[in-house]
Amino acid sequence: METFEKVLDKLGEWFRRLIETLLGPEVQPEPEPIPVPVRDRRQ
Repeated sequence: METFEKVLDKLGEWFRRLIETLLGPEVQPEPEPIPVPVRDRRQ
């Protein structure tokens, strides 16, 4: 049984790599821009 589990783990890893290769790496959320304070000099 232990060998069977190892084979399943290997197949899962290969499948994950195949999907990653076909679709690209996991999409990470785009970071939100940090607001920068701007002084208004129209006085």
